[in-house]
Amino acid sequence: MKQFRNFFIRLLPILAIIGPGIISGSVDNDAGGITTYSVVGANFGYTMLWALFLTTFSLAVTQEVGARMGLITGKGLASLIREKFGIKWTTFIMAVLMIANLGTIAAEFAGIAAALDIFGISKLISIPILAIVIYFMVVKGSFKKLEKIFLVASAFYLVYIISAFISHPDWGLGIKSLVVPSFSLNKTYIITLIALIGTTITPWGQFFIQDYVVDKKLSKEDIQVERGDVFFGSFLTNFISFFIILACAATIFAHGKSIIDAKDAALALEPLAGKFASALFAFGLLNASIFGAALVPVSTSYVITEAFGFESGLNFSFKDAPQFYGLFAFLLIVGAFFVLLPFMPLLTILVISQAVNAILLLPILIFVFILSNDKKLLGNYANNKFVNIILLITFIAIAVSSIVYFFSLFLG
Repeated sequence: MKQFRNFFIRLLPILAIIGPGIISGSVDNDAGGITTYSVVGANFGYTMLWALFLTTFSLAVTQEVGARMGLITGKGLASLIREKFGIKWTTFIMAVLMIANLGTIAAEFAGIAAALDIFGISKLISIPILAIVIYFMVVKGSFKKLEKIFLVASAFYLVYIISAFISHPDWGLGIKSLVVPSFSLNKTYIITLIALIGTTITPWGQFFIQDYVVDKKLSKEDIQVERGDVFFGSFLTNFISFFIILACAATIFAHGKSIIDAKDAALALEPLAGKFASALFAFGLLNASIFGAALVPVSTSYVITEAFGFESGLNFSFKDAPQFYGLFAFLLIVGAFFVLLPFMPLLTILVISQAVNAILLLPILIFVFILSNDKKLLGNYANNKFVNIILLITFIAIAVSSIVYFFSLFLG
């Protein structure tokens, strides 16, 4: 008993530090992410798993860079961009982030609408109610309370592992496809591949991880534990993604069917893998959508208000940070409004927003690369060669796939 107590006492400081990496990684599997992975598995089987495997390394490195810069400087990415490059470049990056994140926020509400539609609840009811619930949950909650809620939400992603096992996938082919690349110049394949990259490594996620460690008041003394937190979170997010793809590949793709979104995936699983697997898939989509609909607007509000010198963060009250909470409310309203429009196609919002994320990530990665190599700013904590190689490969891969996609649009 004494040994257990001593172990627990030593563990407490570590438990106080972890969270940013796990939450930041988990929320990458939001509504757009689950839709993208469902489409990947259902329409292309196991053939895109190699890209998921490679993006795990890119996600881990980019998240570690963001966390490290936050720990060493005590400042968010937006603040560093403003100090290093001035207000014009900051405004440009904030515009890029706003465009990318509005699409992502709309995708979260589209996911809520799709998930609850499976249970017979109209989006005209579900979207307004949950938008209000999310707003008051964030405004009335403290940083520590919300962190606990988000960590609990992260645990619910385990339902996708259960769904995959119920679906009885070809484990050998799944493992082989992780390390044996397969590629096609088909336009649909390319945009889905770009969406897969864009939903794994997101513009908002790059800002979020750095702001999170700052808001959590972590310092460079916490760097080893936080690095482990980030690496585990990056592994966990794509570990869950792997099972989402497996579940759809083993059922929908194997039976020669196709889908256009995660709602279709949940419905298609019922006759192929059973009602339980279908219900778990739908519940996972709802959990992820609510999770993302809360976190992405919070992150966006944090970054933009910080960039222009306003008070920002969940540690402030509405009275002390009206711009932060006002922007948060605006983003929720706009995201919900897009989905409520009767002519707005949910599929377009869900999948295309992920491809747009990948393209808009490029200018952000340039600033991240420059700042993380600045020895005046980070000293001995600046990037090493391995980190720079991964960042450059990630940038080139996104750039090349985006160029190929646009050429394929015009040249067929």
